[in-house]
Formats: sequence, C-alpha cells, structure tokens
Amino acid sequence: MTRYQTIATLFAFATAMALQTSPSLAFSPEAQQMCSGDAMRLCASEIPDIPRIRACMVQKKAQVSPGCRAVMDREAAAAAAARKREAAAQ
Repeated sequence: MTRYQTIATLFAFATAMALQTSPSLAFSPEAQQMCSGDAMRLCASEIPDIPRIRACMVQKKAQVSPGCRAVMDREAAAAAAARKREAAAQ
C-alpha cells in the first residue's frame, strides 16, 4: 500500500467515525461519499482524533455541502429514533 493509499484509508476511517452520531450506528457509504470532502476541507486539522473530527463536523454543519448535511440529518434522525426505541424498551 502506498503512502497516499494509507493516508486516504486513514482519512476515510476517521471521516467515517466522525460522522457517526452514535457508536452503535454504522457509518454509511453514502455519508463517506457525501462528506469526506467537507471533513477534509473543514476539519483536516482534527485528523486523526475521531471525537474532535465528529465535534468539528457538527459545529460546522452550516458550512457543509447540502448533500453532506442531508446525510448528517438522516443519520442523526436514525440515531435519535434508535435511542428512543432503546429508552422505551427499558
């Protein structure tokens, strides 16, 4: 694996983790596709610190592309629904 591939793989993983709204929510390929550029543009200084990337993306949500914002909103809604189901089951 070349150095570029290694960096790209690390970035993709960090981006995936940053965009998760819940540790139990799997990162979607759509989110990776739609948000990787935004994460690199807005939060590159936070890589590879996953919690800081996550916080950065949430903080700068108004600056992300419309596609990424839509994915973030869908995944946040799915995570909220999952938390609600878990709370109701207890």
